[in-house]
Amino acid sequence: MIINHPLLGPRDASEFVYLGDASLIERPSASKENASLLFHDYLYLRDNSSGDHKELWYHEQGDRSWLVVHRNTTTHEITKVEIAKDYALKKVNISD
Repeated sequence: MIINHPLLGPRDASEFVYLGDASLIERPSASKENASLLFHDYLYLRDNSSGDHKELWYHEQGDRSWLVVHRNTTTHEITKVEIAKDYALKKVNISD
């Protein structure tokens, strides 16, 4: 599988480490009243979706960047790759 790194161009997936669902970027606040329940769900509950999915990948054998890869879990087609920081900043701006 080839991941089209936004800064470095096409790279083989063997250079990367898959780290899970991109929703992990949205860590719950520890100051909330129900923080322990929110953290339990954050740590242990995952959707096992079929189809379009956003995933965190770490470029371990390269520039050590974090990426959000938009991938179809059925076909493995990658439709978009973003720097994780840019993705997270978009998420913050949308929810404000």
